[in-house]
Amino acid sequence: MSQASEALSDVFREEHGRILATLIRSCGDFDLAEDALQDAVATAADRWERDGVPDNPGAWLTTAARRKAIDRIRRDQRFAAKLDALGALLEDQEGIAPDPVDAHPVEDDRLRLIFTCCHPALAPEARLALTLRTLCGLTTAEIARAFL
Repeated sequence: MSQASEALSDVFREEHGRILATLIRSCGDFDLAEDALQDAVATAADRWERDGVPDNPGAWLTTAARRKAIDRIRRDQRFAAKLDALGALLEDQEGIAPDPVDAHPVEDDRLRLIFTCCHPALAPEARLALTLRTLCGLTTAEIARAFL
């Protein structure tokens, strides 16, 4: 294990809780804080290997994670603003055909689940196994026996 990897492992083990608590307090979102910290650790793994371990690695991780969280918040805000602008633009336009999916929503939850289980992106075997498991209530062992 390299010196940078070892230092990162030590810092993460010792400082993880403190950094996470700081991020949660700063951004108010547990999931965002965890994601930002993990992104900062991934960045540290690359950067520290190349540039060396910083003098205060815990502070480096905290700062990097806080910046990652801020970037994510800004990106989400820009996306929301663009989505609002797009919605306003669509409302202003006349004669827009409704989305065929929205025109006939599937009201039956079970039928909606069947459509989900049988999505063409899934392999045929996966579709069948998923449908048998979720809709018919068969166990994994029963489904396996059926395929043999």
